[in-house]
Amino acid sequence: MTDPSPTRSNADRADQTRTRILDAATREFSANGLAGARTERIADAAGVNKALLYYYFRSKDALYNAALESVAAGVAVSSMSVLGMECSAGERLLRFALNHFDRIYSQPVFQTLMQQEMIRLRKGEANALSPLVDKLFRPMGERMLAAAEEGIRLGELIPVEASQLMYATVGPNVFYFLSAPLMRLISEMEVFHPSALEFRRKATVEFLGQSIFMDREHGGRIAARVLADTPMPQYIDPAANQLRDFETATRNQD
Repeated sequence: MTDPSPTRSNADRADQTRTRILDAATREFSANGLAGARTERIADAAGVNKALLYYYFRSKDALYNAALESVAAGVAVSSMSVLGMECSAGERLLRFALNHFDRIYSQPVFQTLMQQEMIRLRKGEANALSPLVDKLFRPMGERMLAAAEEGIRLGELIPVEASQLMYATVGPNVFYFLSAPLMRLISEMEVFHPSALEFRRKATVEFLGQSIFMDREHGGRIAARVLADTPMPQYIDPAANQLRDFETATRNQD
């Protein structure tokens, strides 16, 4: 009988190499964009040569697309898990809002990639997001809309147009992070300091508990439970100073 372990070992090594390349590519594309990224730096960071990099990914564009899909898929899995929890529709939306805030805070590499793609979309350029819509983003949007509709139908959430609840859920997070460079100038506050982030994530969830629920006491109790159940995450890669990358991408959009 043939021993399958050498084949499995080779496959494991190949998977590990591909993962290292994708991790290095994600950081490089996030920091420098598609045009400014250099495959030489990606190969060096991954500990491979360029020939091996192109063995796994036929071109720089293919590597970029794979890197974006890899991080986006992880985000989609986390988001769908929250939206699939066994709790009320309103609680699912509050948990999604907190998950969204924590993702921007702790995984800014993904956010900078998204910012770059949004700019390309706005300019009508070829982009890597369109192929991911049906696979990742539309199912997440549909699940979120269904939660809003369920909450309205059952009388837990205020009776407004359902998609408005989606905007209300993530809108405060988007505005806080996108406006951060300007708000720092206006208020002279270090908006990315951990204490400022902790204050804002708490305020956001408590605001939603008071604004989208028919019964504010009920919403307040849910907000308190969601915050108690979800400790503030740490940076995934603090040594890389990724929040600075996020700010750079935000400034480049202006």
